Amino acid sequence: MNWFFVFFLLSGFCGLVYQVVWLRIAMAAFGVTTPMVSIVLSVFMAGLALGSWGAGRVARRLEGRPPATFLRWYAATELLIGVSGLLVAPLLGWGRAILESSGTGASWGSAGYYLASGAWVILTLLPFCTAMGATFPFAMAGIRAAFGDESRRSFSFLYVANVLGALAGTLGSAFVFIELLGFHATLLVAAMMNVVVAAGALAVATRLAPKAVIRTAVEPSCKLVAPPANTRFLLAFLFTTGLLALALEVVWTRQFVPFQGPVVYAFATILAVYLMATVVGSRAYRAWAKRREGAEGVAPWAGAACAAGAAALLGLAASDPRLPLSQGLLTGALRVAAGVGPLCCILGFLTPMVVDRLSSGDPDRAGTAYAVNTLGCIVGPLLSGFVLLPTLGERWTTVVLGLPFFAFAVAAAPTVLRRGKTGAGRRSGLLFTAVASIAAAVVLVAATKDFETLYPQRIVKRDHTATVIATGQGMGKGLLVNGYGITVLTPVTKMMSHLTLAMLDHEPKNGLVLCLGMGTSYRSMLTWGIPTTAVELVPSIPSLLGYYHADGEAVRTSPLGRIVIDDARRFLERTHDSFDAIIVDPPPPVEAAASSLLYTAQFYEIASRRLRPGGILQQWLPTGERIVVSSVARALATQFPHVRVYPSIAGWGMHFLASAKPIPHRLPEELAARLPKAAADDIVEWGPHGDAESQFRAVVEKEVPLQAVIDIDPKAPVLSDDRPVNEYYFLRRLFAPGNPSQRR
Repeated sequence: MNWFFVFFLLSGFCGLVYQVVWLRIAMAAFGVTTPMVSIVLSVFMAGLALGSWGAGRVARRLEGRPPATFLRWYAATELLIGVSGLLVAPLLGWGRAILESSGTGASWGSAGYYLASGAWVILTLLPFCTAMGATFPFAMAGIRAAFGDESRRSFSFLYVANVLGALAGTLGSAFVFIELLGFHATLLVAAMMNVVVAAGALAVATRLAPKAVIRTAVEPSCKLVAPPANTRFLLAFLFTTGLLALALEVVWTRQFVPFQGPVVYAFATILAVYLMATVVGSRAYRAWAKRREGAEGVAPWAGAACAAGAAALLGLAASDPRLPLSQGLLTGALRVAAGVGPLCCILGFLTPMVVDRLSSGDPDRAGTAYAVNTLGCIVGPLLSGFVLLPTLGERWTTVVLGLPFFAFAVAAAPTVLRRGKTGAGRRSGLLFTAVASIAAAVVLVAATKDFETLYPQRIVKRDHTATVIATGQGMGKGLLVNGYGITVLTPVTKMMSHLTLAMLDHEPKNGLVLCLGMGTSYRSMLTWGIPTTAVELVPSIPSLLGYYHADGEAVRTSPLGRIVIDDARRFLERTHDSFDAIIVDPPPPVEAAASSLLYTAQFYEIASRRLRPGGILQQWLPTGERIVVSSVARALATQFPHVRVYPSIAGWGMHFLASAKPIPHRLPEELAARLPKAAADDIVEWGPHGDAESQFRAVVEKEVPLQAVIDIDPKAPVLSDDRPVNEYYFLRRLFAPGNPSQRR
């Protein structure tokens, strides 16, 4: 059976790699929005459920065949999964191109575009995800045919291997392969591993064929054990635990981002802890079951469910800002381990135990049970992200999601206490566990504080995308999204609009601001008296304009303005409008997850098609690593023949102005003269200088040649969708942490 463990270890690695990379490629093609992420993940999980259920039915029909038959089916599914490494990326790219060329995005609107892109994602991913789900039943059927009664806990055996492989895939993809190889080459690595697994399964099938003939002549099949009497209860438990685990994962993402930062490694850490704890729990179950071999022991249902209810609330304590842990990936990982690990360990024990008990090695029953659990994994994030979090917030969503564990404990307790001769001992143990768990839950809710309490003066808004905090007074006002500071009131964001519009070789007729934030660039562009569109990903943010600006409500409702809730790149893909100026100000940090999609050569190619003749794109880039600054400059140069670079008025970061036509060199007095009266007043509102000419002089007289910026790092690649060097940096910082050339 060791070969099966190796197969599922490698298969789990590949499955996680596919999930991570496919999601990212889909976001590049169709938008970084919560609905699109939900569509991709739901299709992935739905395929697992469908494949698990369907393959279980097929295995039942093939009952009595030699193990080689099932291994060949298993090898075929692994080979099909490997094909996905070659096909999914180009298929998603073709889908984007088809939607763009057909005009679907503009003619159908946002909902129609979701419908069309979602349908394409389903057609592309579902067959391969179904093959992934089919691996469990086919492998279990092979083990059952080859090893008979030894297979009664084959699901948990394979589950441990699969989760361990997924853990390796999480760490390997996030921390090694994507940084070194890029997304497409990482997919090829996973595809080759699937081919190796398929070849290995065929080789083992050949080895087992002679043994199968002997076994079938003596013992046709393993005796089928009747399903347990409480099958419906167990299936309901599997569905609910899948729902709760994935719903809580959405909550954990918001709770721990303030301490780790919104970077890919923060999300990878949460997933890695989740998987690692699941492995520990599953191994503990295997050891527990082995000690009770041949005995009709009572599973620790009620006690474990009570403990899970309390453990679900540990995230409240681990994300308490009063803990003496500084911000950072390592200290953030400690918080995640404390808040996530115990619950996942308990679920890692219970989930394979339940499936083993339901199936007793039967692949059909195991396939159904695994499918039910996976369906819960689909519902959980949708319930948490779209219903509970916007309504209740992180704290009370956590409480609500912890309550079902206690409900299952109450439902299971009578059955547990009635069984066996040692009921009194179990009764006292269960009572102690229940009292301790309830007491711990009460303390966790009453004694902890949320991150937002760090800001006594605050407005907190929540939606399906993020938790938003507006805080501060005067020029000290700030905007935080999921606990991370996004922007402050600064003349830099005013200069983004005024410098760009004043540099045009013609009078501007309209403009576009990508990433609204506090609304400063949008407000400044409106002072030019031109129709202005702003795009913002987080729905709650526009309602806060009045908090940051005295005239914010008038700005939000201006007849010249339009605020669109959408992903910036997705908006550019869908719109047929053209603009004289496009202002791009991605949210910090430069390393933020998916932020590269607003810095890549592919993004600039899309933006160039939305500029009017002579139009200018302004790209703001905060201070960052030399390789990142050089990569962004190279990406701009691949799409725009004319690029000018200016340091900011604040002395950090830089404005890139890019156009298809030469950008005139204008003196500060020329730029100031081109400002309308309202714009001239706006540009000096927050200083640091008292007149528009001085404001411009502080910027344009420090112009830096584009080639000098490119040459900051001669070895830097062009920043692309496939090689997001700003987001994946672990290895280069690990091996050159003290190199001053790494910073700009």
